[in-house]
Amino acid sequence: MRVNEPPTVPTARQKDAALAEAGMPSLACPAGRPHSAVRHMTSVLHVISGLGVGGAENMLFQIAGRLRDRGHPQHIVSLTGRGPLADRLTEAGMDVSCVNLKSLTGAPRGVAELIRLVRRVNPDVIQGWMYHGDLMATLLHAFAPGKQCRLAWGVRCSDMDMDRHARVIAIAARLSHRPDVIVANSEAGARTHVARGYRPRRLEIIPNGVDTEGFRRDGAVRAEVRAELGLEPARRLAIHVARVDPMKDHGSFLAALRDLPDVTGVLIGEGTQQLDLPPNALALGRRGDVARLLAAADLIVSSSAFGEGFSNALAEGMSTGLVPVATDVGDARVIVGEAGLVVPPRDAGALRRAIRTLADLDGYTLATRGAAARARIIEQFGLARAIDRFETLYGSLA
Repeated sequence: MRVNEPPTVPTARQKDAALAEAGMPSLACPAGRPHSAVRHMTSVLHVISGLGVGGAENMLFQIAGRLRDRGHPQHIVSLTGRGPLADRLTEAGMDVSCVNLKSLTGAPRGVAELIRLVRRVNPDVIQGWMYHGDLMATLLHAFAPGKQCRLAWGVRCSDMDMDRHARVIAIAARLSHRPDVIVANSEAGARTHVARGYRPRRLEIIPNGVDTEGFRRDGAVRAEVRAELGLEPARRLAIHVARVDPMKDHGSFLAALRDLPDVTGVLIGEGTQQLDLPPNALALGRRGDVARLLAAADLIVSSSAFGEGFSNALAEGMSTGLVPVATDVGDARVIVGEAGLVVPPRDAGALRRAIRTLADLDGYTLATRGAAARARIIEQFGLARAIDRFETLYGSLA
């Protein structure tokens, strides 16, 4: 080497090759992960109204858990005390803080506790979930130490009942310019909130993701569950997963079932045991084994009348290989595509006809359409895809 010639510096690829030859992991790609996955480790504080059983709560569980597994610190705040999901989060090794802001006497102390928490955790991003979570996230953001903490809101519904939520939506709309980004889980939800006065500086649509390995067809489980429910192997089974709430419109589903005596309807969700059921319907209440129960069915039905953004139940049923029947609410058409049938909301007759059409298909055709439904979820709405998008979003904010 001549005296004035600069020394040769190995490239990153040459370093990686030398490490690989020595049997060592790449420095540029720790633990064997692809180059694109190497990012700043972003800490996120999630604020949600409660940790009960619901689509938003379950999505929070999935997102926070997967991001934590990728090295991003996560902390969850529940504003209405502990719920069933709090224990699952804790068991999964997540940091969970629960206060009860429902009590007027306890609210000031709860808010003070959360302010101390955000100063201690010092997150890169504070992520609100749903209206009350968004508003509290905004308050906590004002007390975050330093100037680098970013604020994100989460829109999880579309045309909610204005009589029930008008006041909080109006307040949120006036403050909607404050967050650095608003994340909607559906196109319908984004459109609805902009129409209601939301003025986001940045709006991102990240559909919910489905654990397609957890929700999949299993013939042995199908036979097992049908035996438990006393159903014949060949009987058509339409399953409906939703808590009892006016927006879910159980009435239309039950009215449709009454004119479909050769189809069995299974209802899963809080409060379903109190419904007036026709002879061909079973109500199982809230269950922790939804994936197992879905495997026994042929059709997944979503009968929502309003308010739905992205229906987790619909997508999870499709991932299990069930053919979908859904009302045209939220992003149902986006989820279903050509895999099933979409009908007008609050129309029991149209819902009945759609279920009838699919229930009359022969076994092979029904299975083929179910396979197409699963393929659509894998391609468009897999959980890893949603996690990747949240990771990229948070990385761009931090």
